[in-house]
Amino acid sequence: MAADQAAGLRRHSARQPARCIQVFSDSPDTAVGLTQALHRHGRTVLLVDTRGRLFAGSPARSLFDWRQQLQRGQLQTLPLAYGAGWYAPGVRADEPALSAVANGYDHVLFDVGWKAELALLQGAVHTVLMEIPRAARDLNANEPMLRAYAVLKTLACMGGAVSVGLLGDRPACDHVRDAGCRFLEQRFARAIFSLVNDDDAFAALAVRMADEETSLSAC
Repeated sequence: MAADQAAGLRRHSARQPARCIQVFSDSPDTAVGLTQALHRHGRTVLLVDTRGRLFAGSPARSLFDWRQQLQRGQLQTLPLAYGAGWYAPGVRADEPALSAVANGYDHVLFDVGWKAELALLQGAVHTVLMEIPRAARDLNANEPMLRAYAVLKTLACMGGAVSVGLLGDRPACDHVRDAGCRFLEQRFARAIFSLVNDDDAFAALAVRMADEETSLSAC
């Protein structure tokens, strides 16, 4: 299993929970961009390809599927210039065996797209990033906002430690955030933040997550 032992030791000594990021986006570039930003800020990241759209043609594909790899305790990861990649189409974040994997990295980032069912790794601190685009001309203009708000409602019902970042089309993001603040429980609504005002949204999120981890270490 290709994991950063130093990251695992830092987390164990600080008694920090695993930190997971789930990216809902129509494009895999969003997950890659965030992984690269975290790497530039010194974070060790495992990028999980849950949809088979990142590493399908890479040498990371194995004779053993992701279930067998977890059973064997040996992930077949792909060395990347900005972290490690794992080809695991269909894996869910609440897979129990992932807990041990997550502890070996500063962040485990799931490229889940929009069609995946939301699931959270037990005991972890979660960030959910949603890229809300402007609706295509042949679609309902509200469709991107409706699916984003559906994720918000699901997260609000799940509870746990979670923050939600919005990026993409500014009016759509503002509308979803306003709806969350109006209709969802206020403690959860305060965890919704927008990145559309930042010139480099990925860098801003990487800094934010580093600050949050520092705050947890100080507790």
